[in-house]
Amino acid sequence: MSKRLESKYKINRRLGVNLWGRAKSPVNRREYGPGQHGQRRKQKPSDYSIQLMAKQKLKGYYGNISEKQFRKYYDEAVRRKGDTSENLIGLLERRLDAVVYRLKFAVTPFAARQFISHGHVTVNGKKVNIPSYLVKEGDVIEVRDKSKQLAIVLDAVQNAERDTPEYVEVDHRQMKGKFVRTPTLSDVPYPVQMEPNLVVEFYSR
Repeated sequence: MSKRLESKYKINRRLGVNLWGRAKSPVNRREYGPGQHGQRRKQKPSDYSIQLMAKQKLKGYYGNISEKQFRKYYDEAVRRKGDTSENLIGLLERRLDAVVYRLKFAVTPFAARQFISHGHVTVNGKKVNIPSYLVKEGDVIEVRDKSKQLAIVLDAVQNAERDTPEYVEVDHRQMKGKFVRTPTLSDVPYPVQMEPNLVVEFYSR
């Protein structure tokens, strides 16, 4: 089984943070890790483990992306001009499942991935069922007509846990949104501190 299918709340426990800022997260009640050794006293982390944790947090936040795919994003971020850590965040936020999550058409990145895979989303009027599809600035993302009354969509839209960021525009009555621009790290409303600079250090060792 792929590690991406691991329980999302177990990811929270393992990392020791409420990765998506959800009220249901068990980290709110138990700050120790999962398993029989979860309550052991923690040693001072090494530079390597700090960098690894930063990578695991970022991978986990976007629906527990596979290592192979995440490495591809890093390689592409290095290839592009500008700051590699900012490029990496920009690429991750351009993923269709991330945009659907930002538009509040899904409650979690996991739900957004499944929603897209099941064919409920269009980009510029064409059905796209690939969660890793990279949207471009100006692209219009819409829930298909037959899916607009699904309970999972209506629940997500009404969820008060988070707001839509400034780099997307959305009309929840029409279930349609627009990816306005590629964000920088400071634009992205992460519930926990993300450190893509440490991810760059991890891969460039």
